[in-house]
Amino acid sequence: MSEMNRREEASSLQQLRGLLWIIVRTTFYSLLLSISLLFRQAIAAFLRTRQGTGPVSAAFLRSEGGKRGAISFFKGAVWHERKSPSLHKFSYSVRYALVNLDCAPSSFTATAAHHHMTASNARSIAGTTGPVYLLTVPTSVGYEQNPLSVYYCFNDDETCLLVCIAEVTNTPWGERVTFLFDPTGDAVAKPLHVSPFMDMSGVWQMKACVPDQNITIRIKVDHPEHGIYFTASLFATRVDCFGTSSERFFWLMPHKTALGIYWQALLLWWKGVGFCKHPKYIDGNAYRGHAISKDKEISLKGQDIPSEDSSSCSYLLKTSALKCARSYSWTEAHWPWT
Repeated sequence: MSEMNRREEASSLQQLRGLLWIIVRTTFYSLLLSISLLFRQAIAAFLRTRQGTGPVSAAFLRSEGGKRGAISFFKGAVWHERKSPSLHKFSYSVRYALVNLDCAPSSFTATAAHHHMTASNARSIAGTTGPVYLLTVPTSVGYEQNPLSVYYCFNDDETCLLVCIAEVTNTPWGERVTFLFDPTGDAVAKPLHVSPFMDMSGVWQMKACVPDQNITIRIKVDHPEHGIYFTASLFATRVDCFGTSSERFFWLMPHKTALGIYWQALLLWWKGVGFCKHPKYIDGNAYRGHAISKDKEISLKGQDIPSEDSSSCSYLLKTSALKCARSYSWTEAHWPWT
């Protein structure tokens, strides 16, 4: 065995030991916080009964935060389908929060806000001036896990969704990339190693609907050899959770997401799908420059802005999305648990 192979094996073992330790530590910490949550919820319910008052409803939070509210709760499902080199598909239930970052409730700002951008940060990146909503899974009992969070950037009167910002985090490497995309449909050069079973050659085809009663996000991976061989979809519906706190609604949701990621990875490995080494172990951060160059090539193939009424929502969306040249921002996320 060469010296390089020995170093790679030692590095892999060290990462595995670190991951196992974090799993044990996070499990213990989340257990303690879950017990604390149970007691706090019981005491709060008892006090409300004694005082004859009720909890703040989701409808009230919506009325206090503009057209879509300060925070809204959504229930839905995520579907994944892979066609090559082995057929693999699954779905799992999810719960999301849509947060108005200009008037986010204290339940969000106290736990999850430091993991994400502020409304001002998002507007600066998007080149917009209107409200900004964040679709994400809030922190639950000390743990945050979001493979994808989306910022919806509107015009001033919130009648037109101008552009979205994707915030992608990989597990277990704890890396994050943010970038703009056109919600009506966009092609984005893959900027992050999100799965050990996919190389970096793919192009993400992304689409997101305007968040209202329903939320839909679709991502397809177009590969130069396999074609469109992977599809991921999110569909969720707004729910009124009267009497349910954010802590209860999202209890262990991030943990379930993490367990699902590792379980599906194990199934892919069992089916014989080969591993793809993280590109940073091959040529450092050169893959980031490759993504930027490839994205420029993709943008040159795009169509011109359509000739239409300059006051229309479609025109505003296209000009806003094209006015802001795509840029990627890579950062280190909390690896892999907070």
